[in-house]
Order: sequence, then C-alpha cells, then structure tokens
Amino acid sequence: MVSAHILVSGRVQRVGYRAFAVRTALKHGVVGGVRNLDDGRVELEVEGTRTAIHALLQDLRDGPPAAHVMSVETHWGEATGRFSTFEIWY
Repeated sequence: MVSAHILVSGRVQRVGYRAFAVRTALKHGVVGGVRNLDDGRVELEVEGTRTAIHALLQDLRDGPPAAHVMSVETHWGEATGRFSTFEIWY
C-alpha cells in the first residue's frame, strides 16, 4: 500500500469533479478524500495499491464531461492506514 497527494488543475470546480473523484476512487478501491482548494484546484489524498492509484490517476486526467483538466501533480508516500473509505471533505 502507498499514499498519493494529488493536485488537479484546470476547470475542475463547479463541474462535478469531486463527485466524479469519489465514484472513480471507489471503482478502483482506494481510500481517502477530495476537496476544493481556494485557488481553483482540486486536492486528493489517497491510499491503495500503486496499480489502483495509477488507474485512478488516468481517470482523473480525463475527468467528468464538463471538466477540462490541465495537469495532475502527484506526490507519492507511504500509506498510513488512516482512511477507511473515500469521501468529499469540506
């Protein structure tokens, strides 16, 4: 298990991106959360297998239909086991 801190830039707020991220994370079996940042980016903290997170990253690059993803920045780390599900953080 590994962790990833992910920052998604582009038109990713007010387009259903967080709900898309939850559905996609659950599909890939990763845990953690997603939130909007004040600067217009979306931030995810995830834990799972490296394979599952790579699959999640590919889907995050595509995003939901109304989004326009410019970049997905990922920082890898060791999993802590602090998450049990995937949710939207406010």
